[in-house]
Amino acid sequence: MKIFNIVWCILFIIFAGLQYNDPDPYVWVPIYLFGAGCCFLAARGRFYRKAYIFGIFIYLAYAAYLFFDKNGVIDWATEHHGENIAETMKAGKPWIEETREFFGLFILIVVLLTNYFYAGRKKA
Repeated sequence: MKIFNIVWCILFIIFAGLQYNDPDPYVWVPIYLFGAGCCFLAARGRFYRKAYIFGIFIYLAYAAYLFFDKNGVIDWATEHHGENIAETMKAGKPWIEETREFFGLFILIVVLLTNYFYAGRKKA
């Protein structure tokens, strides 16, 4: 788990740094840095299950919003036929930007859930 968390900590810091040209970096930098902080602490053997629950709850709520929003994931999948979201990093189409954001939150949720269950197993 130590290597897992070190890798994700580094990746989340990089993801946060890449948000400098995003239309809403004030939202995404803290989102990624929270995940990086949780992974940093977990790599050092400190697991805070309440922090994971808090992060997962916030990320799930925002992911649900992005999923059902009029320019969200459903719109991308149905109206735009799953258009390639990695074709260009320029986010000129709102459904592509929101779908990318959804998958970023999905990654964060999976990582925090992994740490949450590992912390519970370690405690038992």
